[in-house]
Amino acid sequence: MPADVDPVFVGIDIGGTKIAVLVCDDQRRIHQRGEVPAPAAEGGAAMADAAASLVRTLVGGRSIRAAGVGAAGVIDHDTGTIRAASSTFTDWVGFPLAEELSQRLECPVVVENDVNAFLLGESDVGETDVLGVMLGTGVGGALLIDGGLRRGPHGAAGEIGHTPGYSDLLCTCGQVGHLETLASGTSIALRYAERTGQAADGARDVAARADAGDTDARAVFRDAGHALGLACASAATLLDISHAIVGGGVAHVWHLLQPGIDDALGTDAPITGIPLHIRPATRGADAVALGAIESARSLALASVF
Repeated sequence: MPADVDPVFVGIDIGGTKIAVLVCDDQRRIHQRGEVPAPAAEGGAAMADAAASLVRTLVGGRSIRAAGVGAAGVIDHDTGTIRAASSTFTDWVGFPLAEELSQRLECPVVVENDVNAFLLGESDVGETDVLGVMLGTGVGGALLIDGGLRRGPHGAAGEIGHTPGYSDLLCTCGQVGHLETLASGTSIALRYAERTGQAADGARDVAARADAGDTDARAVFRDAGHALGLACASAATLLDISHAIVGGGVAHVWHLLQPGIDDALGTDAPITGIPLHIRPATRGADAVALGAIESARSLALASVF
């Protein structure tokens, strides 16, 4: 059969603002990519329709061997159903995403939490025990242990953004002091406004001010980096991991986070003495979909046996 009609693998990244899709062959070569706005306010069926329509457009007449999805929220991995999600999404909790997409695409579908998929997409060969952290509107986390994702019995393993002890500030979840109160993009803008009395239009605005020499903006990012470094060091000590990968919009200004990370590792490095390598993500906007493709490949391989 000619290569251009061989079955393909599909990776789908479903977020609150956009749905992105990658189509690749059995050799992991990307052939098509595309994205559409996410109709998050219209409910789960509308999200599934939008994702399936984009996939069909990109795939053309080829058959799909398997599709993987990285979706926002806590996922029941066995059923591909959304167990919990932010209020950004309407009728998302309880939505059987894997089943609905499988019907629309006529192929097997596996669903991962988007940060789990990010970590699969970003981790390199040889990195078998890795912490993944996403710094965006909130802070998400994921764990790769012995080369496999550690999802936990409730699908919530790795949620480092809601670990306590980093501040006395109120978190978006209603509790106090979580990592997210310092290291998320939302919190960086809030901390800058509290510190200076000047409103900031998101973390990107604070970063621009920091790069222009604003010492308060630099201090806010240093605090974020310090909290991130402490969180990674705690995870490394508990789990005996030596690598952490940080993605999300805030990680795009790594040079502003790095001083705080270095401060934390200088005083609170893992007691094992094994160096902890914390690095920024390198695969950009493709990471979640690439990780979803890896999940789809694993699903297809499992179905052979």
